[in-house]
Amino acid sequence: MYALLRQLLLCLFWLWLPVSQAADSGWLRAADNDHASVRLRADAQQGRDTRLLLDVTLEKGWKTYWRSPGEGGIAPEINWKTPLEMNWRWPVPQRFEVAGITTQGYDGSVSFPITLSGPLPEKLAGILTLSTCSNVCILTDYPFTLDLREPADPHFSYDFSRAMGTLPLKKGLTSQLSAGFAAEKLTVTATREAGWQKPELFIDTLADTDFGKPVYRIDGQTLTATLPVSDGWGDAAPDLRGKTLSLVLADSGQAQESRVTVGEARASDATFSLGWILLMALAGGLILNVMPCVLPVLAMKLGSIVQTSPTHRRSVRQQFVASAAGIVTSFLALALMMTVLRLSNQALGWGIQFQNPWFIGVMLLVMVGFSASLLGLFEIRLSSGVSTFLATRGGKGLVGHFCQGAFATLLATPCTAPFLGTAVSVALVAPLSLLWGILLVMGIGMSLPWLLIAAWPGLALRLPRPGRWMNIVRIILGLMMLGSALWLASLLSVHIGQIPTRMLSAFLVTGLWLAMLWRWGWRTAWVSTAAVIVVLAIAFALLRSGGAGLAKDRIVWQSLSEQAIADALANNKRVFVDVTADWCVTCKANKYNVLLRDDVQKALSEPDVVALRGDWSRPSATISQFLHARQSAAVPFNQIYGPGLEQGRILPPLLDRDDLLQTLNNAKGK
Repeated sequence: MYALLRQLLLCLFWLWLPVSQAADSGWLRAADNDHASVRLRADAQQGRDTRLLLDVTLEKGWKTYWRSPGEGGIAPEINWKTPLEMNWRWPVPQRFEVAGITTQGYDGSVSFPITLSGPLPEKLAGILTLSTCSNVCILTDYPFTLDLREPADPHFSYDFSRAMGTLPLKKGLTSQLSAGFAAEKLTVTATREAGWQKPELFIDTLADTDFGKPVYRIDGQTLTATLPVSDGWGDAAPDLRGKTLSLVLADSGQAQESRVTVGEARASDATFSLGWILLMALAGGLILNVMPCVLPVLAMKLGSIVQTSPTHRRSVRQQFVASAAGIVTSFLALALMMTVLRLSNQALGWGIQFQNPWFIGVMLLVMVGFSASLLGLFEIRLSSGVSTFLATRGGKGLVGHFCQGAFATLLATPCTAPFLGTAVSVALVAPLSLLWGILLVMGIGMSLPWLLIAAWPGLALRLPRPGRWMNIVRIILGLMMLGSALWLASLLSVHIGQIPTRMLSAFLVTGLWLAMLWRWGWRTAWVSTAAVIVVLAIAFALLRSGGAGLAKDRIVWQSLSEQAIADALANNKRVFVDVTADWCVTCKANKYNVLLRDDVQKALSEPDVVALRGDWSRPSATISQFLHARQSAAVPFNQIYGPGLEQGRILPPLLDRDDLLQTLNNAKGK
């Protein structure tokens, strides 16, 4: 009798418990879905929002979904009997793939922390709709009622805090995050100082847009995730440029939730086909031939043809094939240098050899030697290895022509031509085999004009016959070489100072002028001097007509750093980034053609604009990391940030004034 009474009291206790703990729905199960159990608990305290906790427990092999399920599934949802203001928070999900379909969600057990704002009824009533899937999918409704007058579960606060700990943070994982769209692919690039181990990317679905499974590429601190984009119906993917994405990036137990505006896919972001990459490398190398960096070498080649007066097609063909071989070999040597630097975790960049004063000094001596030879101050013979290296006289050996091609490549590296920056950026983050392939194609592209003459030697054979005019041509070419030598000398100023550099330049000019006076006499020396003065006057007039000749840089430049960008954006300011170098010819062109213009100076001096400049003339780990984080490896590099461009937009290597001003204006946002 006593045992029967005890069991009766126990049953009454269990029947009474859900009523006395009405702020807890208890574990709910559906008759047609015994694979899932759900429970809702509430904590309503005076003076703050009501907290809810939705607990879901799934049997092994079953899953439910994140707020953006992916290519299939339905996210959990609560339909309240009375409309309420609800903030549903989502823990970091997982990725599932079944039969080629990628979804985002949870398995095992998961708790969703929820808060309700505003005035609430004493009893909350609603229906939880939960989709659970294994080999089949079941959509289940769970009606529930919560009495907010009752106290919360004693373990509620602990469980709610633990659930909040599963949410992604707003910051702390990445220092840089950007997204680009091209060729129906979205590319997300993120930089993490601690590096990446097993990254995962989850993106909220946009209207009429589906994202496929990401493909990850890790290069040091930089992660690049590429996702196919479709409209869900097999048609062309919508254009994502200008749209804002919400995403979660996770790695090694840490996660960050961010919003990013999709911009133009950078060269290294877009998943170009191998054919497009090689085509850009070919075009970039070809365009190098018309860049001012290579002009002295073209002049040197022309000088060698003029002096030799070729009469045999075979001789011309051999000379130009040898020069083309020198170009290609030098590009392969650059590939070897970049491979060694990458394997030793050193900085990579296009033209970084010009950061070394010894390299500049050797190049300067070679240029002065070529200039003196063309001015007729001495003749270079092929009697030894050194004179072979400096040879410019055609027909007396092919090594000299090979060296001309190699020398052309070395002088071309300070230039960033169109397409070249794209190819170089891809090459420096690509597998080593692709790096070698891209630089090989660049070399072939640069050597195309030389190969053209090798294929049709008649183009070179049409030069006039030797005569007195050759002396004038030689002097002109020699002066061009001297100008290039002075440019090289100016690069030493950051290493040895302005005064020693000016003294060295004055010594070179005076020495060569006196040598010309001794070799050719007063008349030729003074005529040459007058010609140089006229050329300088014309150049000065052209700069003046362009409005930037004597323009003073009125912009207050600050030192470039990631923190400076973050601080400016935190203060709702726009940011203009300029990474330059003294040895970068394209940087100089941007400076005089765009940055020193009055309207650009005015725009960059606005109170809400912060101008940041990084000087890469000398090795700098900070700038190398800055460029590397943006998948770039060459200067000039320009980028604009602002409230309307939080992730920044990278400008083309050759700046356009109108494009710069328009982008700067767009960075204001609303």
